[in-house]
Amino acid sequence: MNLQIRTKDITLTENTKAHIEHAVEAFRKYSLDITSIKCLVSALKKGVEVEFNIHVAHAEPIVITQEDEELDAAIDIAVDRASKALRRLHDKVTDHKAPSIKELEVADA
Repeated sequence: MNLQIRTKDITLTENTKAHIEHAVEAFRKYSLDITSIKCLVSALKKGVEVEFNIHVAHAEPIVITQEDEELDAAIDIAVDRASKALRRLHDKVTDHKAPSIKELEVADA
């Protein structure tokens, strides 16, 4: 998973970069083939805008845009929305009606 953090009209501290990197690491739990994540942080007249562009293999890219007055709040809300979208994609990919291992063992016997 390749993470790119870009800024526009704002400078990020090391703590903010670490916060974004730590939040993005949580996306691994969905077991999707995430090829790259691009994070764009830009300053607005009132507040900031955080945009996540998540590229998943064999699926359309997921684009999340969040505006807020505080940077950390915008990052947290955007990460929550991205997690929700990735969870829904994971549920689509995963077949819930697949036979269980016990049923496969009975069929083999």
